Amino acid sequence: MLYQAYQTQSDLLSPWRLAAQSLASALWVPRTERTWLRQLAAACDLVGRLRLTHSRPPYGIGEVQVNGEPVAVDETVALQLPFGSLLHFQKRAADPGPPVLLVAPLSGHFATLLRETARTLLQDHDVYITDWHNARDVHLRHGAFGLDDYIDYLMRFTAHLGPGAHMVAVCQPCVAALAATALMAENGDPAAPVSLTLMAGPVDCRVNPTEVNRLATSKPIEWFEQNLISHVPLPHAGHLRRVYPGFVQLTAFMSMNPERHQQSFRTMVDHLVDGRVDEARTIQDFYEEYLAVNDLPAEFYLETVAKVFQTFDLARGELMWRGRRVNTAAIRRTALMTVEGERDDICAIGQTVAAQDLCPGIRPYRKTHHIQTGVGHYGVFSGRRWQAQIYPRVREHIHASLG
Repeated sequence: MLYQAYQTQSDLLSPWRLAAQSLASALWVPRTERTWLRQLAAACDLVGRLRLTHSRPPYGIGEVQVNGEPVAVDETVALQLPFGSLLHFQKRAADPGPPVLLVAPLSGHFATLLRETARTLLQDHDVYITDWHNARDVHLRHGAFGLDDYIDYLMRFTAHLGPGAHMVAVCQPCVAALAATALMAENGDPAAPVSLTLMAGPVDCRVNPTEVNRLATSKPIEWFEQNLISHVPLPHAGHLRRVYPGFVQLTAFMSMNPERHQQSFRTMVDHLVDGRVDEARTIQDFYEEYLAVNDLPAEFYLETVAKVFQTFDLARGELMWRGRRVNTAAIRRTALMTVEGERDDICAIGQTVAAQDLCPGIRPYRKTHHIQTGVGHYGVFSGRRWQAQIYPRVREHIHASLG
């Protein structure tokens, strides 16, 4: 009923948003002075933009700078599966660099949230990304998708890259990435990652629990299932599939910092009224991405909450995959790097570096840890410090593991 109510409301408001967008364009006055027409146009623009979208935005990576020179990039689908595709950002270069699988979260937003991460990695690497599909668009005939399936996908994607590939996981999938690497190592799979980089991920949420962690443990898993899981309504392809709706996740995120979002909207309107279109566009672009939501399969969401945030299975050595215990001590040949942000209020300091102790089979000189001062969660993989201070360390880690 929750999803159906949301869909009905969205359908009813859609004509009004379209009318607001049209009115904003018609009223726009290209002059620098403040006028009541410009104020009305800015207000209409805001109303037209305050909507959720459910399709993946474009990555928009048409070229990348390599050694100061522009190099064209082609986005191709290397492997397509029902719940996610392996996308390849293929550089038109004789030597694209070592292959890297960038593992994106499946947590309410699309993988395009890592657009800047991918663009930066492309300077020196041949980059692939896990492009997760919106569960509301996946037909029921494809069955369920849980944490075991997510780990399966990572192993299949890594095997597709072949021997010599590297894996970089951001946030939520750090647990699955570590598990997939352990399983491939124990299997003696030659395609096991040469290096694994875990960035701001909840490997052990018992360490320095954040508000997000406390929320996950405040209710039994049955509460999450009864209150947060909905069935996809018509007319979507995934009609009747059980999902954790992306709009619920987004509401939870925005409710954590409502004043910050309200101030951003006010600033955007002020910029438009003042004629500072480029500055307004920066905020508009952010929210176009932020308001694009991705529904999660119910099985994956509930198992992640239970096993990662409530019972800490991987950290306790109790995580099971297809009835088989995940043995992180089996990882010996993969170099490991962990990255944390000093001000991260989602995955606090200590939660990601816990992976180092879970991998005693990796020699100490093949382990690296980096704490970035002055950044929160998103600053670990985007922004100025990611590009200037964190990425050089990640690049060094990847290239050093090649020897």
